[in-house]
Amino acid sequence: MNTRKFKFVEKEFYHIYNRGNSKQNIFLNNKDKDRFMDLLFAVNRLEKFNFADSIKGISVYELPGDNPIVAIGAYSLMDNHFHILITPLIENGITIFMKKLCTGYVMYFNQKYKRTGGLFEGRFKAKHIDSNRYLKYIFSYLHLNIDDKLVDNLTNYPYSSFLDYYGVIRPQNKIINRKFFPDYFPSKEDFLKEIKEWIEYRGS
Repeated sequence: MNTRKFKFVEKEFYHIYNRGNSKQNIFLNNKDKDRFMDLLFAVNRLEKFNFADSIKGISVYELPGDNPIVAIGAYSLMDNHFHILITPLIENGITIFMKKLCTGYVMYFNQKYKRTGGLFEGRFKAKHIDSNRYLKYIFSYLHLNIDDKLVDNLTNYPYSSFLDYYGVIRPQNKIINRKFFPDYFPSKEDFLKEIKEWIEYRGS
């Protein structure tokens, strides 16, 4: 059994990611990405969550979010993988959250596409972010994972937290919880400056 070389610790930061088995797509269309984003917010609670019960006339983003088990600082979804920047707010918070997130999404995916079995390439992967420089870099890395050439392309892609830092008001703003992360980007301009610098660096 593959065991991690570290334990998840409260107030520490982690880069979580995973992809589909044999690099297969885990999101076949935008509705699949919408569901995964909905789950990022909806399962971030200790209470048992039943998606069917929550959508009777309301958006999942109208659910109370007072007692989250993790704080998400950034995320991005690609067709065959996802990335999440996260910190646990309770003991075993990341493990609890990721089990609920992945189980909920696999159940949705298998039912929708009439399939059985695993979807992801084993359990989720995690890297401990052990320096301030690394942590700041992750914000750019996650968002530029979508497109590392043009900011305009990033503003047209709603399946990451880029738009939330860009200042777009949308229900999905509730997925991220910036107060538990360093305030690297107090303004939209600061955020764009960082992104543009990384785009220029990669293009040089």
